[in-house]
Amino acid sequence: MAAGVPGEEPGAFKEMRDALTLMAAAHMSRPFPPGARGMDVAGQDLVLLDADAYAYSANVLKGPLSDRQYADFTRLMAVFDAVLPALDDPYAAGYYARLHDMAALALEVEALRRK
Repeated sequence: MAAGVPGEEPGAFKEMRDALTLMAAAHMSRPFPPGARGMDVAGQDLVLLDADAYAYSANVLKGPLSDRQYADFTRLMAVFDAVLPALDDPYAAGYYARLHDMAALALEVEALRRK
């Protein structure tokens, strides 16, 4: 991390973490899409995609990911490329688009932390 006052995060990093914190809280307040339980889209269980993306994002907020977690999270993000276009329910599509945005920000935070 960049030099500065000990214990303080650099401005951009802190802003990104703060935004991620807000996105994670907003995600947890949204009801899960009712039709998505038990549904597989593009070979992906939607409940697991939700749980995994949120868990990795929450772990980024707690501290650095291990190299393996980072690699697994990066691979998970590729799943959204197949799932998002295949969702035809408007609520589910919006829910997973916001989940994708949160997870993408989490990966940006982690990448910045690794610099």
